[in-house]
This record gives sequence, structure tokens and C-alpha cells, in this order.
Amino acid sequence: MSTTHTTSCPAATTPLSRMTALARAELTLLGRTRGALVAALFVPLVLPVSASQAAEEMDLAEAGLNTGTLVLPSAIGFSLLFAVYSVLVGTYVVRREELVLKRLRTGEMQDVEILAGSALPAVLTGILQCLLLTAGCTVLLDVPAPPAPHLAVLGVLSGLVMCVALAAATASFTRTGESAQVTPMPLMLVSMAGSGMIFPLDLLPDRLASLCELLPLTPVMTLVRGGWTGDLPANEALGAVATAVAWLVLSVFAVRRWFRWEPRR
Repeated sequence: MSTTHTTSCPAATTPLSRMTALARAELTLLGRTRGALVAALFVPLVLPVSASQAAEEMDLAEAGLNTGTLVLPSAIGFSLLFAVYSVLVGTYVVRREELVLKRLRTGEMQDVEILAGSALPAVLTGILQCLLLTAGCTVLLDVPAPPAPHLAVLGVLSGLVMCVALAAATASFTRTGESAQVTPMPLMLVSMAGSGMIFPLDLLPDRLASLCELLPLTPVMTLVRGGWTGDLPANEALGAVATAVAWLVLSVFAVRRWFRWEPRR
């Protein structure tokens, strides 16, 4: 009587399944990190109130805007900065210092899968917040449907991808989890002040507005706001896309050149 021995082989995995598994783990950890949770969920919902109060003191008609078309894109920008960019800087740095990234690289996952899988919870949070803020502003500020929704969608998607790349680039120069609370601040403050989130660029002096157009989040705000106003010329839309692509390329180059997978000593 012969016996047949069978060996069980591990189930094959795909990049999507590996990133999904990592994203589930990161989502669990995000829920346990109170500071990151507050920054991701509540801060972007509160800041638009300040923007709406500031809008009452501006001559928005000069810029072809109203309170709704100022506050709604601003709210989306706040969500990208706080729920995606800031949270991911801390995520990448802390996972690096805990040797999680180093261990993940010894398995099947490729570098891009590790970075993308770790970013998925923050990206999904950002998308949900953008939808929630859009619905809230539509109801509370009587914002009509966007006449150019493709520009708004393009702006949000480019902002999500850019914030992930910028977060990884910022993490490259961040030494500890504690300093990860500080290193995102320069970009966040400059973006809030100069990317049209609080002050429309049309209300700034021409030379200053030209400089602010080169900031990373400015093309995102330009596209999103243009989606709701419907008056963004094609050449300005293409210029905004080109600026966003340039920042994305620079960020990816910085990540490939300087991102560290082991603790900084």
C-alpha cells in the first residue's frame, strides 16, 4: 500500500493583496495613534470655519469668487495637508525607526508597494474627507455643482499623489518620530498662506502671486477652484498641471535619492 505525500505551497500573492494587507495594518495603527487621528479627522473639518470668517473681510468679487468657492477648495487643501501629508510623514518616519520598513523589504514587497501600502489609509481618509467637506459646503454655503468637475477631480487626484510623494521626501530628512511633528510645518504654513487656501492669489500683488504659483499646492488649488468656478482658461489649467507634475517628479527623485529604509544614526 503506497502513500502519497502532498506538500502545501503558500498561496501566491499579488502586489494588490500585499498592499491591501499592509494598509489594513496601518489603518489599525492609525486608529491607536490619538495625535495622528485628531490631525487627520478633526483639524481639516475645523479650519474651513476660520477660512469662511476670513472670507467675510475680503473683496472676493474682485477675484471672481464668493465665500463658497473660496472655502470649499480651501477645505480640500486643508484635508490634503493634514490628513495625508502630515500624517504620512509621521507614518514613514516611525515605521523606519521601528525597523518595520527594513523588515518589509526582506519579503516579497517592492519599495513602491511598501510606500503605497503604508499611504493607503491616509489617502482613503483624505478622499472621504474631501467628499464630506464638499457635501457640507454645498449645503451650508449654497455652493452649486461644479461646471467643470473634471478639473476638480484632476486637482484632488494630483494633490493626493503629490502629498504622498512629498511626505516620503520630507521623511527622508526627518530623524525621529518627535521631529516628524515639526518638519512638515514649513510646507504646511507656506501652502496655507501662499497657495490660495486663505488668500486668493488674485488679491495678491502680481510679483508675489507669480511666486506663489510655483508652490506645490498652488496648482491643486487652481484646478479645484477652477472646477467650481468654471472660468479657468485652458492655458492656465495646463500650466497648473505642468507645475504639479514638476513637483511630483522632484519629489520622486528626492525619495529615490535620499529616502532611508533604516533608522538614522
